[in-house]
Amino acid sequence: MEDLPEALVTEILKRITSTSDLNYLSLVSKQLYKIEGNQRGAIRVGSGLCTATEALTSLCARFTNLQKLEIDYSGWIPEHGNQLDNKGLFVFSSHCSSLIDLTLSFCSYIDDSGLGCLAHCKKLVSLRLNSVPKITSIGLFSVAVGCISLSALHLIDCEKIDSVEWLEYLGMDGSLEELVVKNCKGINHHDLLKFGSGWMKLQKFEFERKRERHDRYIGYDFYDPSYDAHSTDIYDFSCESLKDLRLAHIKTWPEIGLRVVLGKCKALENLWLEYVYALNDNDMIALFRSCSNLKSISLGLNLQRYCSEDGYCETRTSFTDNSIYALALNCPMLQIVDLKFTGCSRDWPSEIGFTQKGFLALIQSCPIRVLVLNTANFFDDEGMKALSSSPHLETLELILCHAVTDAGMRFIAHTPCLSNLNTSGVS
Repeated sequence: MEDLPEALVTEILKRITSTSDLNYLSLVSKQLYKIEGNQRGAIRVGSGLCTATEALTSLCARFTNLQKLEIDYSGWIPEHGNQLDNKGLFVFSSHCSSLIDLTLSFCSYIDDSGLGCLAHCKKLVSLRLNSVPKITSIGLFSVAVGCISLSALHLIDCEKIDSVEWLEYLGMDGSLEELVVKNCKGINHHDLLKFGSGWMKLQKFEFERKRERHDRYIGYDFYDPSYDAHSTDIYDFSCESLKDLRLAHIKTWPEIGLRVVLGKCKALENLWLEYVYALNDNDMIALFRSCSNLKSISLGLNLQRYCSEDGYCETRTSFTDNSIYALALNCPMLQIVDLKFTGCSRDWPSEIGFTQKGFLALIQSCPIRVLVLNTANFFDDEGMKALSSSPHLETLELILCHAVTDAGMRFIAHTPCLSNLNTSGVS
């Protein structure tokens, strides 16, 4: 190996994808050790990381072209030794000049001072903070100002982040293409509207509210099913580049908040709505009319209380066949449908706003390849018979669909392209 040209050895090492194999190879010779270190672009470290400054400096010296770094202390206990602290993060940020992707998970020794060190990482494109308890909005503002190349930011379970000056700054800068905020108690979905003009460039957005103990499956508030949050454009911003949108566990009544984003997403391809309170058919119709490129939709729906102007009230899931028909009419590229219904009784299929007739209109209008139905009590053997003639269906998953029997399963056996079938709790 020592006689081989360095370029050839480098090319051989590039073809080895196993981290453990690369580690073993680097012990064979000084040449392999040097070349492997120079060409390694990503490392993941955790409890075994030696946090002494000299050791960290040596680590950075070996991986001179490091672009992606993940530091993960999940499962850490004090007996494992000290975690990486602010000084250690400074070593990485000041020595790894090529760093473009950084993930910090369960790093309880790093605070705003350490996060401010990332201003040295002028090439940093992606930052993920997962359960970093000491980080506040001050540290995030330092990142927003200093990391001028930042285009992706993930914040998960960061309890102390509250004010959103960092978000307003990033919105004015307009460089973010990906923003994910999950389980951050101090940030609500109204705050995200302060992102302003930053919505224009955003391609992926996820927001999930941190759930509290008193959260319930059934929404006992009375919502107006005819309320149209899109009749007037009170929020003057555009999100026409948005391709991936996920909203989970938020309440959009009586204040609109992120509800207004629906209907502004002309480039949307993937949509997840999970237990979003007070949405109605008007929201979905506004959305589907504007996003003809939609390819995937996932809805997690639970029981909510709706009352019409004449005083009639009903408890059902958010959307009716009006939404289904709008989806079938306006989204001809739809390929993946995932529907989950929570808290609905098998004895009361009317608690689900969709009917089998409306659902089958969707299946017949769009080239559905993947279909997942969870507790879809409206769906029975007749639906399976109609589904069996679907020319594109490749994957079908049925979970707790009690109205489907063996007779329905015999129908589906004749589906032309079906190659994956998963069932659980089918009668």
